[in-house]
Amino acid sequence: MTNQRRLRPVDLARSAGVSTQQIRNYEDAGVLPPAARTASGYRAFTEVHRGALLAYRTLMRGYGPVAATRIMRTLHEGDAAGALALVDAAHAALHEERVSLRAASEALELLAAEPPAPLPRSGGLRIGEVATLLGVRTSALRVWEAAGLLVPRRERGTGYRVYEPADVRDARLVHTLRRSHYVFDQIRPVLEGLRREGSSDALRAAVAARGEALTARTRAMIEGAGALHTYLDRLTEAGTTTGSTAGGPGPSAR
Repeated sequence: MTNQRRLRPVDLARSAGVSTQQIRNYEDAGVLPPAARTASGYRAFTEVHRGALLAYRTLMRGYGPVAATRIMRTLHEGDAAGALALVDAAHAALHEERVSLRAASEALELLAAEPPAPLPRSGGLRIGEVATLLGVRTSALRVWEAAGLLVPRRERGTGYRVYEPADVRDARLVHTLRRSHYVFDQIRPVLEGLRREGSSDALRAAVAARGEALTARTRAMIEGAGALHTYLDRLTEAGTTTGSTAGGPGPSAR
């Protein structure tokens, strides 16, 4: 059995650097398992609660407070498999973000290796001129526009599409990535990033910074998963995975 030495809310608060009210909030939210009560009604926490608190605080750094709360609450509701599924989902989402970031990086390298052809004239181009410049059909440009990848303005009165230099750049990027078998959902964030940052160099710097942030988050998530594993072992030693501390009351006794 786990050491059942009683801990006060202030003891837990000091161990995590939070307020005693926050400890009460954590219990109410299911981040901590239900605490036993003394004869006078005071909460009596144990080392199991300290383990839950430390696991949550570590999870929060990598998974964020919302996901960390859901993981701990699901675990304390008796669904350990469901809690681990939430962990899996968070890692899968991070992987998808990393895949998109890699697509953006590869797209920038492809653009750098293929300098843009000079425009036939200054000012906006018509759809046929852009198609000729890129060596594609006008129907391809219309498909890319329908997918939200291109947004050429319309000429007042005639309604003809007018491609400004930035639109031609976007069309060239789409064409380059489509030839490399990228799908629209992979191309869209690259275009959005290029428009947001204003240049390929700025986007490259943003991609590099985001990559560093993802690496840091991955490390934090690994640390959080390790803390959760340690807490699960503690629950097993205490003889429960339902969230009620050994010897303490379940939620209905609160």
